[in-house]
Amino acid sequence: MDALFALAPPNILLACFAVAFFAGVVKGMVGFALPLILISGLSSLVEPKLALAGLILPTVLLNLWQGFRQGIGPALHSLKSFRIFIIVGGVMLAISAQMVRVISPGAMFILIGVPVTFFTALQLLGWRPHLRPDQKPLAEGIVGAIAGAMGGFSGTWGPPTVLFLTALDTPKLDQVRIQGVLYALGSLVLLVAHIGSGVLRSETMPFAFVMLPTAILGMALGLQLQDRIDQRAFQRATLVVLFLAGLNLIRKGLMG
Repeated sequence: MDALFALAPPNILLACFAVAFFAGVVKGMVGFALPLILISGLSSLVEPKLALAGLILPTVLLNLWQGFRQGIGPALHSLKSFRIFIIVGGVMLAISAQMVRVISPGAMFILIGVPVTFFTALQLLGWRPHLRPDQKPLAEGIVGAIAGAMGGFSGTWGPPTVLFLTALDTPKLDQVRIQGVLYALGSLVLLVAHIGSGVLRSETMPFAFVMLPTAILGMALGLQLQDRIDQRAFQRATLVVLFLAGLNLIRKGLMG
């Protein structure tokens, strides 16, 4: 406990728990945005690399839960259907994760905030690109590379992935499962990559572990609420939150 309080005092920890709970609720309801809300919220409370460490374990566990919630068979089908995205994204994630050690916090905030704001603004403005089946392999590679690079820097790769799945007109149930499978594999790569980068180590591991319980409780609540609200309206509200979070990250990056 002393090691944990050395990283963050009790009042800051309570605020971090609240961020993790809210992120879990949103994740349970719409299937994405957990790491983005965590990196935006936690980095307002603790230093950026500790915030990144804090989101890794919740991201791994909750994505595995989401990806395999419908069973192993559907999850394996998703793996096969999006193997190009997975391979390219995993390689880019592993490479970009190693740059966390040498990049400044301000630059990291901007590198996260700009693409997040851009992708969410596109969706809020109503732009929905459509991809033909023959365009899917090339688009998979490009979006996988972008998402992987974002994931390595920030632990979040949701916005380009969601935009890609939307462009394919993926049914809601399938989209949530596919997101879970893709994010689960990405988060496992992220875990290994940031053990190597030094972000996740013995000193920061206690903070990573204490983020788990409230994130799990939040997702459990989010899953219960998922069928009780207008999903389309809530997803739009979530995009507004993500857009504001992206702007906040850019502000923090520019102001230092």
